[in-house]
Amino acid sequence: MPRASKSREVSFDHEVDFRVVGSGAGGLTAALAAAANGLNTLVIEKADVYGGTTALSGGNIWVPNNPTLIREGLSDSRDDVRAYMRAVVGDGVPEDNIDAFVDEGPRVFEFLEKTSPLMRFQWCTGYSDYHPEKPGGRPRGRTIEPLPFDLKMLGTDESGLRPGALPTPAGLYITSKEFVKLNMVMRTWAGRRAALATGWRAAKSVLTRRHMETLGQALVGRLRLAIKQAGVPLWLNTAMESLITDDDDCVVGVVAERNGRTVRIRASKGVLLACGGFEQSDEMRRQYLPENASANYSLGSVDNTGDGIRAGQQIGAAVDLMDDAWWMPSFKRPDGIMHGLVSERSVPRSIIVNQNGVRFTNESAPYVTFVHNQIAGGHDPAWFIFDAKAKSRYQIGAIMPGQKFPKSWFDNELLYTGDTLDELAGRLGLPKKQLALTVHRYNRFAHNGVDEDFERGKSAYDNYYGDPTLPVPSMDMIDEGPYYAIRLRTGDLGTKGGLVYNKHAQVMHSSGEPIAGLYATGNTSSAVMGNDYAGAGATIGPAMVFGYIAARHAADRRQDPR
Repeated sequence: MPRASKSREVSFDHEVDFRVVGSGAGGLTAALAAAANGLNTLVIEKADVYGGTTALSGGNIWVPNNPTLIREGLSDSRDDVRAYMRAVVGDGVPEDNIDAFVDEGPRVFEFLEKTSPLMRFQWCTGYSDYHPEKPGGRPRGRTIEPLPFDLKMLGTDESGLRPGALPTPAGLYITSKEFVKLNMVMRTWAGRRAALATGWRAAKSVLTRRHMETLGQALVGRLRLAIKQAGVPLWLNTAMESLITDDDDCVVGVVAERNGRTVRIRASKGVLLACGGFEQSDEMRRQYLPENASANYSLGSVDNTGDGIRAGQQIGAAVDLMDDAWWMPSFKRPDGIMHGLVSERSVPRSIIVNQNGVRFTNESAPYVTFVHNQIAGGHDPAWFIFDAKAKSRYQIGAIMPGQKFPKSWFDNELLYTGDTLDELAGRLGLPKKQLALTVHRYNRFAHNGVDEDFERGKSAYDNYYGDPTLPVPSMDMIDEGPYYAIRLRTGDLGTKGGLVYNKHAQVMHSSGEPIAGLYATGNTSSAVMGNDYAGAGATIGPAMVFGYIAARHAADRRQDPR
């Protein structure tokens, strides 16, 4: 990356008040807030598509006390929210940042609803907080998601939206709150009704020629149209190369490459870095992440190579949490698509074992917690083992019950099978006796309804994706061949570490002072969640909140920019 420039050394090609680097939910929310506060705003995006990792995600948002939750009767006391945040985050995140998230979060979504009729959400019913047993935790959850959105409303901008992670049949669209029911299509009437409803809806969508989307696609689509209606331009194929500072080391703009040409853009009120983490930079992964987690099995945007973090470091910005990520046990399909195991780890007739054929943690725990334990024990790769009845009942790896696993999965040594556990162990190179003992022990726990080793099924989160027809939804005996095993790797949704910031989203210099004119949010910043994860959407939620905070602070800057 080129060195940072001084403003006296350059002539500017373009001038705005506020410059946003990155087009995920955090950046687009900031752009909308900046425009609403009277700032001439520009969003730039290095890729030829917009949406970043948000567009690939489930689009979930974790912000307590937002208007959607209040309408559902799910209000919280501030003390409860803070108690939960403190219990989850620990002491590694500044109190002021936690307070800013807790206090400003509801205001962000009040602003979105008042500013644009496009910004509409629904509660993901019963999607438990990730640690509901901690003080202030909520088993019913605090997660919301965008309502389905017709991408045709974007007009010519529809083609610029980053495609979702998995292709879906024409017309089919499923929300997060529907997926948990559909996942039980072979087990519950609620699942069957959901399947009929989504099938009818898909047919209607095709007939009416709508391009309906949900999840991260819907969130980005809604935000993209909102900023367009607010008059905010978005430049694609525009990669930031470096920051521009004045003689007082205040950030006043950026140098970028747009369609092969260098452009220098002044931003008189500030620059927000919202351009993702470094998950797709092999160099930075090797430099910062644990050795047994540095291999790239990331589900993050391929364009997230740490540009914003490195630009900040060039002018002395402090960084933190660089050795951590939003971890996710993953596997790479033969077609190159990364798949993260979210619901599958609550499949009752399954376990995950290490190379010794031994369980090493609660399989159904939140994915960051699961992988932290995987890394700590050096259990990479691991094996996700399940039986024929699990295959016939539940979705696994986006393969539905009754649908055969692709032959390429076997040919590429991703998936193995055996008529007996001994046969499966032999093919995996696991100790046969030990695997049999592990399954026998787990089956005893499943029969008794208590996991004596790792307390699987004790937390409401463990059971959210489980089978509600069972006494313990995430546990059942593994006893019907053939048996299957999928090779799991230490993957991630993106990196957690990044630029340190204060309660105003201002990037902090290594000296401890804020860098005037420079802001950060999302995975470009050091996560307000610290090393943990409060609930589904605790990546996107804070990104939107601190993007909004940054825009408001930039609009209020006076003579003293600090």
